[in-house]
Amino acid sequence: MQTPIAQVMALIYRGDLVLAFRRWEQIAQPVVFLTMVTTLVPLALSPELGELREIAGGVLWIAALLAALLGLEFLYRTDHADGTLEQLLLSGQPLALIALAKTAAHWTASGLPLVLVSPLLAISLGVPADALCVLMISLALGTGILSALGAVGAALTLGLRRGSVLLSLLVLPLAMPALIFGARAVDLAIHGEVARGPLLLLGAMFVLAVTLSPLAVAAALRISQE
Repeated sequence: MQTPIAQVMALIYRGDLVLAFRRWEQIAQPVVFLTMVTTLVPLALSPELGELREIAGGVLWIAALLAALLGLEFLYRTDHADGTLEQLLLSGQPLALIALAKTAAHWTASGLPLVLVSPLLAISLGVPADALCVLMISLALGTGILSALGAVGAALTLGLRRGSVLLSLLVLPLAMPALIFGARAVDLAIHGEVARGPLLLLGAMFVLAVTLSPLAVAAALRISQE
């Protein structure tokens, strides 16, 4: 009798989170990177909050997307090295749903900390309090999109030497629309305007990425194991 897929997904999600928290540097590294970038910008440009406020949306989004890329390389590499991935392929469970659970765990360990720390960094760049909610929503959607796209890239580059470079080249161009709409939403919120349009577009992109990426990951993983 097979284990229900919901239970399998929950076990994979919890197991990946446990492993991520044991390797705490994988969680801290993106947060440290985001903090360093947003801290260095005032030193390089200007300490005036008025000037920093004008570029805060773009700076936060670029730094967050680059920070979220740091852990994508290890999404399937450990499972591939210790044979877990092969066992998952032979388990008879829907591989697309397993990939979705692993992607959700990756976002929880790497994307969610970036979303939670972003308001503190945004305040240091002069972002008004009224715009912080839009910032967090946009980053939550954006990092979710990047995790979904990154899962596809990680599966395609699995087993390749210097796969991290190729992974960045694959994922970053696909993430550009999310960057554009996310930064625009934050910029509108900073200036007191309605950011509903860009957020809706981000939400549509998020749903599309979460729906289609597990299927692409499943196909890529099967090819990588042949």
